[in-house]
Order: sequence, then C-alpha cells, then structure tokens
Amino acid sequence: MNVLVIHGPNLNALGSREPHIYGSLTLEEIDARIAREALGLGIRVTSVQHSSEGAIVDEFHAAVGSYDGIVLNPAAYTHYAYALRDAIAAVDLPTVEVHLSNPHAREEFRARSVVAAVCRGSIAGFGVESYVLALRALAALHRG
Repeated sequence: MNVLVIHGPNLNALGSREPHIYGSLTLEEIDARIAREALGLGIRVTSVQHSSEGAIVDEFHAAVGSYDGIVLNPAAYTHYAYALRDAIAAVDLPTVEVHLSNPHAREEFRARSVVAAVCRGSIAGFGVESYVLALRALAALHRG
C-alpha cells in the first residue's frame, strides 16, 4: 500500500508556531513518526508540504495511479479551498482529513470544513496521533 501525506500551509513552521495549539514537534519529527507507523503497518509513505493551494491540487491529480490513499492536513485551506475540495472529489482515492488541533474547539470560522464532505473521514485534536489514526484507517480500508 502506498499513501501520500500532504501537509498544508504554515505546517512547515511547526515546532515554533503556536506550540500551545499545535504542539512542539517539528514537521520533520511528525514525518518521522508517520514513517515509523507506516513501516509497522506495511505502508510505503511519501510526505510533502505545500503552502500553495494549487500545488496541493496538483499533488492530488498526480497521485492517481501511484497511491492507494491520501492523508491530508489542509490547515487553513480547510475552511474555504473549494478548488482543493473539487480535486479530492475528482480523484478516486480515499482521503482522510487530519488536524493536529480540534478546529471545533477554536474560533467559530474554523468549525466548517469545505473538504470534509468529500473525504472518507476526518480526525482532529490528537496532535501527531491524528496522522497515525488516519494511516490506520486507510490500512483498514485497503484490507477491506
């Protein structure tokens, strides 16, 4: 099984960016944790980070035929990125939306996700474990 992990805008600043909300792990440390979990599940994982919505859309289009599922942390794009929503809907790949924090426990505008309806599921509020749970979910879906 091949899984693509896509980290959205500003996640490259993890570790120093609002650690009281997002935790103290850097993106590199999160990717290392994802890779360890993937290895244990027999999953080959590729992680990328983009701050541009268009680059994330391009990743979805390029994933067809190469990946069996996608873990997506759309970050701020969660709330208004209709092009991203349409890209998820356009590809036939199970996608799990993840968030380090719990958007529903934060500002009101963060409670709405425009991508959730086209994702297989959403996992939020568990820090790096949100990614781990998403990998486990994709592995279970892949096994049938």
